[in-house]
Amino acid sequence: MSEQKKDLILTKEGSIATIVINRAEKRNALTHEMWKDLPDLLNDVEEDENIKVLIVSGAGKQAFAAGADISEFNTLRASAEGARVYNEATQNAEKKLEQLSKPTIAMIQGFCVGGGLEIALACDFRFTSDTGVFGITPAKIGIIYNLAGTKKLVDLVGPARAKDILFSGRMLDAEEAYEIGLVERLYAESELTEKTYDYANLLASRAQNSIRGLKRVITEVEYGAVVESKEIEDLILQSFDSDEYLEGVKAFQEKRKPVFK
Repeated sequence: MSEQKKDLILTKEGSIATIVINRAEKRNALTHEMWKDLPDLLNDVEEDENIKVLIVSGAGKQAFAAGADISEFNTLRASAEGARVYNEATQNAEKKLEQLSKPTIAMIQGFCVGGGLEIALACDFRFTSDTGVFGITPAKIGIIYNLAGTKKLVDLVGPARAKDILFSGRMLDAEEAYEIGLVERLYAESELTEKTYDYANLLASRAQNSIRGLKRVITEVEYGAVVESKEIEDLILQSFDSDEYLEGVKAFQEKRKPVFK
């Protein structure tokens, strides 16, 4: 099945959902409307019990998303108040993507710049082809990047490299992005789609109770937790009462692959 929000397309095949940024003629430049529409598609993915993994990609081969639609800098983003409205939409969409309980993969080829890289940073994983080009360019246009996106960038590459990327506004090729940890996997262009969906299907075959719980625990660690809260402790202990735990133990004892529902 598929659902379209003008320039965003959601498709589902088996246990894998894909959201395509669909403005290939504009190198998938992001508009305010697209940022507002993205949470609705993410809610659909969250609520569909059959979906276990989300992949986000860009239409065509030129770009994942080449940043914001420049025309909106002279309209909606022409003042501080307009920028506030725009930023609320972008931050809401990024937060919704980051907090999705299911694993998310940004599948990147071509330009992944500005808002495009913000979306990729909000995903759990970033897989790129050797055509990938990465950058965040606030210093080229006189704006300041948001805190949530900056934190994610710093967490991935460290403070000094984050400063280099943001202060200089320079473009990084796929190899450098991989070397500094901005992306997790680097593939030939011809292999990217197959390898990304192979990994998504691998995740879909694992215990979803474990994956979603571990995603929650890792998020707590990212935001500074060093001891377990009562909520996290309960989450961990409840996993021992799950059907997936029973199947996992049984499969291990029977020396076979587990089959999780």
